[in-house]
Amino acid sequence: MAGASSRMAPEVAVLMGGPSAEREVSLVSGRECAKALREAGYKVTEVDCGPDLPARLAELKPDVCFNALHGRWGEDGCVQGLLEWLNIPYTHSGVLASALAMDKVKTKEVYRAAGLPVAESVLATREEVEAGHVLPAPYVVKPYNEGSSVGVYIVQPGSNAPRLASTMPAVVMVETYAPGRELSISVMGDRALAVTDIITDGWYDYDAKYKPGGSRHQLPADMPDDVTAACLDYALRAHVALGCRGLSRTDMRWDDSRGVDGIILLETNTQPGMTPTSLAPEQAAHHGISFPALCDWLVRDASCNR
Repeated sequence: MAGASSRMAPEVAVLMGGPSAEREVSLVSGRECAKALREAGYKVTEVDCGPDLPARLAELKPDVCFNALHGRWGEDGCVQGLLEWLNIPYTHSGVLASALAMDKVKTKEVYRAAGLPVAESVLATREEVEAGHVLPAPYVVKPYNEGSSVGVYIVQPGSNAPRLASTMPAVVMVETYAPGRELSISVMGDRALAVTDIITDGWYDYDAKYKPGGSRHQLPADMPDDVTAACLDYALRAHVALGCRGLSRTDMRWDDSRGVDGIILLETNTQPGMTPTSLAPEQAAHHGISFPALCDWLVRDASCNR
């Protein structure tokens, strides 16, 4: 834990909440992580992040910040830059990796440079998307800098151009729909943990991710060994190419009629969910790593200059 003091019980500030569209999920993640860290022997303060965050941290003087924020400001390099400025060691990825992974356009550029498979996509304005089909259907419309399937539209063949909600940004990503199964692979340090097959009745949207019963997780995924190996390899390569640290999770789609060639990378999450229904803790547990042990590992891995 580079930069932390030598006190017997390190003081950890769990950063949670914040102003993003994923605030409520972050609050759940933060509370779960705070509870686990207390079980692991740490002195923990839960911090609901707002504009007074620099003053709160100056007052608390924590040894480490555990970043349980999701979405913009907490996952895009902003809070990481603040913690670098304050010289407080923190968990997960640093400024550059966080900013890259949060921007789906930049992420795809990094994936392509690393030889990783992605779907065709373009950026378009709201007006262009609503005026007509920017890509041949089926395609997906989504923000290019949000996570947790916030604001995702699937446009099927024969459908009209979508009418976007007022909460959608002025510029969005339009991406060729990748058919198949929804897969997710977590990377812990330098190790890809497992492949989870996410089974839902429809699209793997926000509710499917976070509401109990919204999805079912098959772990490990029932798939050919060569596809499993490729998914693990791709997730680790994505983690490394983006410069991620600590824990990340890469989401993929797999068309099982095409074998390894049917794998498409969607995005890498530098702040994976840490709720009771989240994938990364479940995959760690699959390897015998309890939730308190996972949180403890993240704190021990914390540093500046990430």
